[in-house]
Amino acid sequence: MKQRTPVYITILVILVILFIVYFMFVQNTSFLTSPYFWGTVVISGVLALIHHAIGDLIENQKFSKLSQAEKDQYLELKKTPYFKGLYQSAFQKQSSTEEKDILIDHGFDGIMELDNQLPKWWLGLFWFGVAYCIVYILAYSFTDFAHQTTEYDAEYKAQTASIAEYIKNTPPPTIDNAVYSPDNIAAGEEVFKTNCVSCHGDGGKGGIGPNLTDNSWINQPEKTLFKNVFHVVENGSPNNPAMQAWGKNGVLTGFDIQNVAAYVYHINQEVQPITPAQGGAAPQGTVAHWEK
Repeated sequence: MKQRTPVYITILVILVILFIVYFMFVQNTSFLTSPYFWGTVVISGVLALIHHAIGDLIENQKFSKLSQAEKDQYLELKKTPYFKGLYQSAFQKQSSTEEKDILIDHGFDGIMELDNQLPKWWLGLFWFGVAYCIVYILAYSFTDFAHQTTEYDAEYKAQTASIAEYIKNTPPPTIDNAVYSPDNIAAGEEVFKTNCVSCHGDGGKGGIGPNLTDNSWINQPEKTLFKNVFHVVENGSPNNPAMQAWGKNGVLTGFDIQNVAAYVYHINQEVQPITPAQGGAAPQGTVAHWEK
C-alpha cells in the first residue's frame, strides 16, 4: 500500500485549477466576487472530502487484509511527512536489494534496465499539462482569450479613453504656461511631420518655408526660442499668409503646439543645423539672440 495524498493538498490543487479555468474564460479576477465561483469551490471541496472518505474506507479494508509485517511496514511509512515522502520518491536512489527486485531481464553491452515507476510529481505535471491544454483550446476557440487583436483593441480603447479624460480635465497649455520638455520631442516630431513638413522640409531643413535649424528668423515676437515658436504656430505669421494660425484656427491644440515647439527647439538648439551645403535652405530673416 502506498501513502495517500492528504485531502488539503487535493483541495488546494482544485482551487488552483478552478482559478486558472475561470480566469481563462473571464479574463480578469472579477469572478472572485461571483457566487458561481465560490459555489463551484464549495461543491468541489465537498466532493473532495467525500472522495477522501471513500478512500479511507478502501484503505481500511485493504489494511485489514495485510500481514502483520506489512501492517507494521505501512504504519511506519505513514509516519513519514507527505512532502518528505514525495522528495524521497522523486530523488532517493534504490538500495542494491531494491534494484534487484525491479531489474528487467535484458540488457545491452553490460547496461541493465530497471523497471522504475515515474515520479508522482512528474505524472502530476504531465496530466496537469494535458488538462490545461484542453482548457486552453476551449478558451481560445470559444472566447476572446489569448487573441492578440482583441487584447490590442481593448488596450487601445482604454488608453484612448484615458487620454480623452486627461485632456478633458487638464486645460491645454497656453503661451504663458507652456514649458519645454524633452519628453515632448517625439510627439512634437509627429505633429511636425503631419502639418509642417510640406513647407519646412524633413527635419526642418526648409523649402517653401524657412530653415528652422539655423539661427536666422523672420518672426521674433518673443524673447525665447520656445515661446517664439509657440507664438508663431498659434497666431501665424504676419509676413506670410501661408503660415496660418494653427492654434487660433483650431487645427492644433495647445498640447500639439507645445509638443511641436519642443521639437523645433530641439532641432535648432540641440542638434547641428542643416546647412545649404547639406541640402538646407539658405538663412532668412535676421540673426536671433534668444534668452535662455
